[in-house]
Amino acid sequence: MQKEELQKKLQEAYNKRYKTIEKRVSSALHDAQLDEENLSLEEIKTIANLFIEKETQQLEDDVEKLLEQKEAIERALEKKSEELQEKKYEVFHALEEEFAADKTVLVKLHQIKLQSIDLYDILSEMVESAIITALEKDSDGDITEPTKEVIKEITFESIKEGSLNTIRVRKILSTILATAIEVAEATPNRAEEILSATLKGMRSGLIQSIDRFKKRLAYMPVEAKHILIEDYDTIIEDLNQTDTLFSQVVVTQASESSQMIRKILIDLNSAMQYDLEELVHISKETAEVMKERFSSLAKMAVKKADSALKSPKAKEAKRMGIQAFSVAKEALGQAIKSAKDAIDKK
Repeated sequence: MQKEELQKKLQEAYNKRYKTIEKRVSSALHDAQLDEENLSLEEIKTIANLFIEKETQQLEDDVEKLLEQKEAIERALEKKSEELQEKKYEVFHALEEEFAADKTVLVKLHQIKLQSIDLYDILSEMVESAIITALEKDSDGDITEPTKEVIKEITFESIKEGSLNTIRVRKILSTILATAIEVAEATPNRAEEILSATLKGMRSGLIQSIDRFKKRLAYMPVEAKHILIEDYDTIIEDLNQTDTLFSQVVVTQASESSQMIRKILIDLNSAMQYDLEELVHISKETAEVMKERFSSLAKMAVKKADSALKSPKAKEAKRMGIQAFSVAKEALGQAIKSAKDAIDKK
């Protein structure tokens, strides 16, 4: 039987007045007087598709309308997120102008700004700006410590508020390292300094993020578990292999780089294996805290969305990169001063 003829027969036989699908289907097949025993695969497919279309038409229409509404809501959310980010920038710009004459206050303000604005979507531009600023402001031929501090700060602030799952952390670390590689490629005589400082800063920022996560878990009431736990099993697994994740990021980026950069990264990665012990230790401690407090409730954990406010301005990212450098430099200066004071007192 031709497809069109079969469809016509079923259309005419199909009757909506019956209350159940079973009755509507069986009556239509009976009234269409089909030779059911000799139906071909294609004919059965035609029958099934026609009944599906008949029974789901209203639902299909509803889904279509909901999808249109969803798209409209997503567009509105994106627009509002951008507006929210812009308002934050405007507030900080106004405060920066107000405190422009007081460098100490300005540095503190920039630190608060780093903590208040989501860095996820402006990460690459910010890292580039921060490293270039370190190079431009270099006066003693050593950018290692200030660069390490600024990368640590950026890594920590980027990771800390979101989920600790591998995909997100890997993306953040990869973005930071890939950006540092681009600057290193353009500055080959400082490449090893840049990459060494970047890796050390990434490691320190990751350790700080995990330590913060552990402390929040330790004092979090069980009732508030949904605030941090996105996926219990995944996070536990990820925490037990943070050193592997870190090394994989380095190796992957090395494999995609020039021969010069590849050699530097592979050598640095090999040399850092012993330095990753602190990362392994804090990660395993955090996993144990999670097991103790949330293992019995893991399946009930509510997913926390990791949403990032969109930033349309690369210009603002560069500003924040420079500001992040200033914050890190100030912190480093204070640490050095404290160390010198301690030595002088002895």
